[in-house]
Amino acid sequence: MSKKLTAAAVAPASFEEAMAELAQLVTQMEAGQLPLEASVAAYQRGSELVKYCATQLDSVEAQVKVLEGDMLKPFVDAGEAAQ
Repeated sequence: MSKKLTAAAVAPASFEEAMAELAQLVTQMEAGQLPLEASVAAYQRGSELVKYCATQLDSVEAQVKVLEGDMLKPFVDAGEAAQ
C-alpha cells in the first residue's frame, strides 16, 4: 500500500492541519497531473477533510454560543467599529 493511501486513513491532528492538507489536495488536483485513481482518492480524502472541518467549526460555534449565552453577536471588524 502506498504512503499516500496510508496517510489518507489518518484523522488530522487539528483543524489547521486539515485545512493545510485540503489546500494541498486542491493544488494537486487543479494542476491536473494526477492519474485518474489518484484524483478519485484525493477527492475522497478532500471530502473527509471538509466533513472534519465542518464538524470542528460546529463544535466551536456551540462553545461560543454557551459562552455568549446562546446569543451570537454579529462580527464587527475593528476597522468598521472605528468609523
